[in-house]
Amino acid sequence: MKTYKLLCFVIAMVLCFFTQSSVAQDASGCKDHPFFTRMPNFSIQDCEMKEFDAHTFYVAGEREVIVEGKKTYLSHVIKENAKAPSDLQILRNFENAVKNIGGTTEYKTRYDAYFSIKKDGKEAWVHVKSWNDGEGYDLTVVEKKGMEQDITANAMLDALNKDGFIALYINFETNKATIKPESKPIVDQVIVLLKDNLNLNVNVEGHTDSTGTPSRNKTLSQERAQSVVNALTAAGVDKKRLNAVGWGQEKPVADNRTEEGKAKNRRVEIVKK
Repeated sequence: MKTYKLLCFVIAMVLCFFTQSSVAQDASGCKDHPFFTRMPNFSIQDCEMKEFDAHTFYVAGEREVIVEGKKTYLSHVIKENAKAPSDLQILRNFENAVKNIGGTTEYKTRYDAYFSIKKDGKEAWVHVKSWNDGEGYDLTVVEKKGMEQDITANAMLDALNKDGFIALYINFETNKATIKPESKPIVDQVIVLLKDNLNLNVNVEGHTDSTGTPSRNKTLSQERAQSVVNALTAAGVDKKRLNAVGWGQEKPVADNRTEEGKAKNRRVEIVKK
C-alpha cells in the first residue's frame, strides 16, 4: 500500500510539472505597461525598462521623430497551441486602444504602427511591431521627458575646482537655440555659481550629437552656447567673464550609434578659464 501511495504521489507530481510547464509564464520582472492590456493568449518573453532613453518613431511622410524619456520595451509571444491573430488584428487592437485614451495614429505599415498620446500636459509615444505572422509583437512606450539633472551651484563649483569643467544637460527646442522652461533651474544654479564667485570666469561650450551635418551642428552648438551666455548676462552676470564656444559633434563623450549615447553628447559644458 505504501508503495502504491508513493507511486501515485510521483505520478501526480509529474503531471503537475508538465501542466505548469505547458503554460507560458512572463519573463522574470516583466509586466504589462499601465497604458495597455496585452492581446489574449500572449505572454511577455522579454522586457527592458529605462528611466531615460530614446526611440525613433515615424510620422506621416516617413519623417523621423526621436523621442526621449522613460522607455518601456515589452516583447510578447503567443502561448503554445493558441491561435495567432493576424498582423492587422494586432495593430488594429492597439489603434483602438490608443484612440480610446485620446491618442493619434501617426504612421502605419503592414507590420508597424506609431502613435502619440498628448493629454493633461503630458506626452507619450507608442510603437507596436507585429512579427512572424502574428505569433509575436513588440511594444515600445516612451513617456516623454528631458534628461533630469538636479545639481546645485556648490556641486558645480566642486566639479570646476576638481576637474576644470562640468557637463550640464540643458534642453533646447529641436534644432533651435531656445532654452526649454524645464532647464531654467539648471541655468539659475549657474547664475548663483557665478554671482557667489566673482573671480570665476568660464567658457560656455555647446556640444551636439552626430545627427545632421558637421557644419550645421557646429553652428547650432555655438548658438546654444550663446543662448546660455545671454541668459546669464540677462541675470546680471558680467559678459566679460563669459565666452561662448560651439564644438558641434567634434567631442563626443558617448557612442553616437545609440540613442542613449546621443542624448549624453547633447550637452553644455561650463569650463573654468
